[in-house]
Amino acid sequence: MFTRRQALMGAAATAALTAMPPLTAVASTSGADIATLPREKVTLVAPPFVHAHEQVATSGPKVVEFVLPIEEKPVVIDDEGTTLQGMTFNGSIPGPMMVVHEGDYVELTLINAASNSLPHNIDFHAATGALGGGALTLIMPGEQVKLRFKATRSGTFVYHCAPEGAMIPWHVVSGMSGTIMVLPRDGLKNEKGERVTYDKLYYVGENDFYVPRDETGAYKSYDSPGESYADTVEVMRGLVPTHVVFNGAKGALTGDNAMRSKVGETVMIVHSQANRDTRPHLIGGHGDFVWEEGKFDNPPAKNLETWFIRGGSAGAALYTFLQPGVYAYVNHNLIEAVELGATAHFVVDGEWNDDLMKQVEAPGPIPTN
Repeated sequence: MFTRRQALMGAAATAALTAMPPLTAVASTSGADIATLPREKVTLVAPPFVHAHEQVATSGPKVVEFVLPIEEKPVVIDDEGTTLQGMTFNGSIPGPMMVVHEGDYVELTLINAASNSLPHNIDFHAATGALGGGALTLIMPGEQVKLRFKATRSGTFVYHCAPEGAMIPWHVVSGMSGTIMVLPRDGLKNEKGERVTYDKLYYVGENDFYVPRDETGAYKSYDSPGESYADTVEVMRGLVPTHVVFNGAKGALTGDNAMRSKVGETVMIVHSQANRDTRPHLIGGHGDFVWEEGKFDNPPAKNLETWFIRGGSAGAALYTFLQPGVYAYVNHNLIEAVELGATAHFVVDGEWNDDLMKQVEAPGPIPTN
């Protein structure tokens, strides 16, 4: 007879979980060595910001501890007040970005609050084995679990919730994805092997949402995620999003929430999309160095106008701002940028350089002769 836990999980997830060895048994193979490593507790912050970190490791490998609570909550996703029954890591869409170095151990405490209504877990694309940790982290409301994995490959990687079946895409398009960046211990390098650094780091998480409409065409609202499930999945299976946004809502990174920089500063932009392909473009700027696939062992591309982020991945781009002003950062499917919401802004302070651009003649009447 199934327990309530097994019923909520579903047969496939239950089978996957029970087929895995206990987490303590896996950990015991190298537990003595890991116990001697230094530990660092990191407090996560909401995107587009990222917690403080070293670009070059100044010590050997360590265990980096993160705590990641799950919160189911309504989220307003546009200026019309459309409300998504959101599922979030740490209360934000996307979930917070984590940064470690290659060779470090990530030790994550995942908490599914008793106030939630659904089972959740986490799949780290940076991890090796057990469905990226998904088979070892499935927890019911009121439970928590601790997972440790070794960061063996450098790069930017997506993490997301992945319970089972249709629950997987539903949880992802309800907001449950984020990014972890695994830096090389000796820092980022250009195509010549020379070190490159950044002055600021911003994380842009792109989401596609599928909000049902009523018979009049107005977006529907619901009292809980479970109530929204059937209608949302029906829209989701049509593969046509109602919203494509950065950081959880249309306009979330514009106006007072625009990302800020200065002329001469080098900015790292990490961009993720857990579900669909996307094409980031910085209008008026470029990608000086771009790791489209997000893997730092590969040499970066240079001077890109637009770069490609595959669905289910994260990429990184470095750009040194050369002119002041407001830069639009968009998904260069311009229909999705303008109509559906995938637009952000950088506000850059500094002195204008006429050599790079100058209005030679102001607008005026066309001469008649």
